Amino acid sequence: MSALTEHLEQQGSAFELLPHRRAWTATDEARALGVDTADVLKTLAVRTGIGYVLVVIPASCRLDLHLIRGALGDHQARLASEGELARDFADYQLGALPPLGALLGCEVYMDPEVLNHDLVVFAAGIQTESVRIRTQELFASEQVTTVPLVRQADWGTDDLIRRRRAVQQELAGGWYPGL
Repeated sequence: MSALTEHLEQQGSAFELLPHRRAWTATDEARALGVDTADVLKTLAVRTGIGYVLVVIPASCRLDLHLIRGALGDHQARLASEGELARDFADYQLGALPPLGALLGCEVYMDPEVLNHDLVVFAAGIQTESVRIRTQELFASEQVTTVPLVRQADWGTDDLIRRRRAVQQELAGGWYPGL
């Protein structure tokens, strides 16, 4: 039994473990499981001046770093590097952090879009296993700050000005459409 499943069982949560092929990202996880990316949670570790916070968003969305920096009141906050993740979250494989702040010793910030899904799937700490659980049950015993954290990209548009601004914003380090 993993620390994650033990934690969920101690909370009295009903959940299902879902084995799948190796998935490096939440989008890969959705594909491996054959589920909509909007139903898969992406957990990102954000490095702040005093440690880490976990950011939880749907895999179908992209984190807006300006929004999380504003919510934290820390304009130096940034995504943790792979090296930092490997060092500071050594019990969890890259790309497989679960959205459980109580388990990881971190505050949790969640986009309200997550609450629009009755059931969610998230990485179970390893790249070949996920958990399916009711959203309300997952966060029932967590202290979560719910604030807007994502910006939907409209990459299908022919509006070149909007696309150019998005690229400029990305290059400026504020918005990462690949996350």
